[in-house]
Amino acid sequence: MSRAGDVSDVVIVGGGAAGLSLAHALTRPGAARPLSLVLVETPRPSLRPAARTWCFWQEGPGDFDDALVASWRRLRVHGRDGEVVEGKLDRLRYKMLRSDGFEALVGSRLAALPHVRLVEATAETVRNVAGGAEALCVTAGGDRVTLRGRHLFDSRPARTLPPARSTLLQHFEGWFVRTSAPAFDDDVVHLMDFRVPQPAHGLAFGYVLPLGSQNALVEYTQFSRTLLSRPEYEAALEQYTRDVLRLGRFESHSAEAGVIPMTDARFARRIGPAVHRIGAVGGATRPATGYTFSAVQRQSKAVAAALRDGKEPRLPVPHGRRALAMDAVLLRALDTGRVNGPDFFTRLFRRMSAERVLRFLDGRTGLREDVLLGLATPVGPMLRTAAELPFLPRSPFPFPREESTG
Repeated sequence: MSRAGDVSDVVIVGGGAAGLSLAHALTRPGAARPLSLVLVETPRPSLRPAARTWCFWQEGPGDFDDALVASWRRLRVHGRDGEVVEGKLDRLRYKMLRSDGFEALVGSRLAALPHVRLVEATAETVRNVAGGAEALCVTAGGDRVTLRGRHLFDSRPARTLPPARSTLLQHFEGWFVRTSAPAFDDDVVHLMDFRVPQPAHGLAFGYVLPLGSQNALVEYTQFSRTLLSRPEYEAALEQYTRDVLRLGRFESHSAEAGVIPMTDARFARRIGPAVHRIGAVGGATRPATGYTFSAVQRQSKAVAAALRDGKEPRLPVPHGRRALAMDAVLLRALDTGRVNGPDFFTRLFRRMSAERVLRFLDGRTGLREDVLLGLATPVGPMLRTAAELPFLPRSPFPFPREESTG
């Protein structure tokens, strides 16, 4: 499987969103010399996450549109009191991918390339070595494999979170449902529906991704410090589908669940001369929202552009300093209870266009727009929180039992 002395241009550890996105970016046509690439993915079911949903927004067509499940042009937020705030997207589209469809699409493209090698093995150790880096792996049959490259990109989830001033968990469970009668507007995403009981600490909301007039992914989500039990998630979904959405008779044909750390921790993107961290472990998750996919694409394109030009790859900071500073203030304000989460987000979408809010969340707004957005928030509590942040210590946070990226 691996020949002694072989050194590839690039070794990628992990075949999820980050690993496959980087492999796709590195192998797009146009390079003067195709880069030799090894993609290693674990065969162990216990180390591979279940099929999951990724959502993001994009202007125009994208590289992965062939795998899209759906896209929408309108977003809706429901306040606690039933207020409806709806925004139309002009140039952007809110898009949904399923991980299995994405993996099949990109995997089939990579499998057809002679300079790409796909290896099923579990990377136990990655390390810098003379002239590059190597991954020490074991196959399902117990064989030891060493994969060497001039550069190694590691997307495996971290075992611990870096110290942070504020950390909340975005945790959720969702059902794919089919109703007996039309129940959904298939052109509108219910981005946040706060007509659900709120926890004592943090916030909760419903999230509805319609896949037709009778089909949708319906999720119950919390931002809080602790997770719920499985019966608690199911009870919350029962209440939301029955009493709030009033779906009537329906069947649930599959489910998904996940946990995403929302933290102002500082993630290292480079470990030594040739080992780089990508994806969530490299800080791609937006601290205040949990969205990851768009930042992964920016990272991947930047790395690919450098390597294909023969330059040293330097992973860009996934989110700008100003955006991270604003996120840190929001996380702390939510964590302390200084701002009411449901009222905060409802007010934000009421005062700002949906497209502007999404562009801010992608780090594509200028200073003036960020100031206007800041003025749409509770200014006093936010300023008080911003003033105390520099004096707060960074502390460890227990890593959740599972992780999924949205």
